[in-house]
Amino acid sequence: MAWVIWLVIGAALIVAEMFTLTFYLLWLGIGALVAALFAWIFPDWLLVQAVAGSVTALALTVLTKPLARRVRASRGYKDAIDDLVGKQGLVTEDIHVGKMGIVKVGSESWSATSTEPLVKGEPVIVVHRGNAVLQVEKWGRL
Repeated sequence: MAWVIWLVIGAALIVAEMFTLTFYLLWLGIGALVAALFAWIFPDWLLVQAVAGSVTALALTVLTKPLARRVRASRGYKDAIDDLVGKQGLVTEDIHVGKMGIVKVGSESWSATSTEPLVKGEPVIVVHRGNAVLQVEKWGRL
């Protein structure tokens, strides 16, 4: 039955990845799915399951970074997330200085920070983007 637990953990991590877009949870989720496969084949070898999952997650983390860097450096590559800078959004969860909130830009929700407190419902403009966090300012300030 350990394979079911690994499968649930893997699915939960992959779903969580959809909210963070960092790929780290995706690699951990795939590692948990590999552990589920090993648990199905070797149900009593918990150590083998954990090692197989850990090695898979570590290999994916280490091996995909240079590949991603090479793709981003290639000519003609344009990250769709860069298009968010300059777009208008709406605060959906209050943003306090030094603490993240949530903004909606287009049809997507993003974690966001700001140098000033912003309350739910305020229009904002995206001034910078990190990997999964946007920096926003009050709309009309620029």
